[in-house]
Amino acid sequence: MTAIGARSLELVCPAGTPGALRTAIDAGADAVYCGFRDETNARNFPGLNFTRDELGTSISYAHERGAKVLVAINTFARAGAVDPWRQAIDDAAALGADAVILADLGLLSYAAETHPGLRLHLSVQAAAASADSIRFYAKSFGVKRVVLPRVLSVAEIAAVTRAIPCETETFAFGGLCVMTEGRCSLSSYATGKSPNMNGVCSPASHVSYREDGDSFVSRLGDFTINRAAADQPVGYPTLCKGRFKTAVKEGYLFEEPVSLDARRLLPALRDAGVTAIKIEGRQRSRAYIKAVVSAFRASLDALAAGKNIPVDSLASIAEGQSVTGGAYQKTWR
Repeated sequence: MTAIGARSLELVCPAGTPGALRTAIDAGADAVYCGFRDETNARNFPGLNFTRDELGTSISYAHERGAKVLVAINTFARAGAVDPWRQAIDDAAALGADAVILADLGLLSYAAETHPGLRLHLSVQAAAASADSIRFYAKSFGVKRVVLPRVLSVAEIAAVTRAIPCETETFAFGGLCVMTEGRCSLSSYATGKSPNMNGVCSPASHVSYREDGDSFVSRLGDFTINRAAADQPVGYPTLCKGRFKTAVKEGYLFEEPVSLDARRLLPALRDAGVTAIKIEGRQRSRAYIKAVVSAFRASLDALAAGKNIPVDSLASIAEGQSVTGGAYQKTWR
């Protein structure tokens, strides 16, 4: 594993299960982020996440290999029922987590007051994209790192990073979000479950598939999300990546199913002052984790050594089998 130096980028990788955590670390992750098996984290899917015992064992596994574990407690607590979120913070601290990733103002205040030695990271769910807002979190709660929304260009990231007293972390691979994170109501409208409150975007309980003649139809709740030919790839049905018909056009009106791949932009992100890059995908398989983490480890090692960055295609495991530089390049401006 490459040591983290002053000009290196820390590789932060997802883990939806203890097995995925071990896979990520063995493939070269500097840090892994994960969550408890409840609504306190924004990937509250059946079969995912960690019990307290599993997290404790996984933290030991990571620390023995020089890696860190960041615990995502990044949904917003329910009014009058904040105890599960506070307990999650208490347990993460007691188990030796290297940081907790929070978005809720009340939880940030609780963590800062109750566990002053616990490192706080600001979740992308907080949607803090300006220097003023980030300075507020750093001053008020001692936040040490902010995960920036996937709506900023590299130049904008550089400007923000220069103006704040904490580290920045940016997404480098995985799903994109057309919304400003923490502000999405599409899934809530379709299913009654909120990504920002219940921890589920397009919950599996509301997803269905059926054949209709020569077409394959995917639905979310009462909404048809996509209708594809039998030989066409079909992504997981989310409203923002559905195909719709309007008086103007028919197609992907919000966002096409495509994955972010920022490997070619790693030198620019490093020069922008970014501390860490983040791979998205806690709901992904161990095979996905191994492939993506290994590819980024090779790219970061090459960057640190001053060599050409290898960018072998990851399109085969990307959403829609295609990749993009996303908003980092913002060629439409």
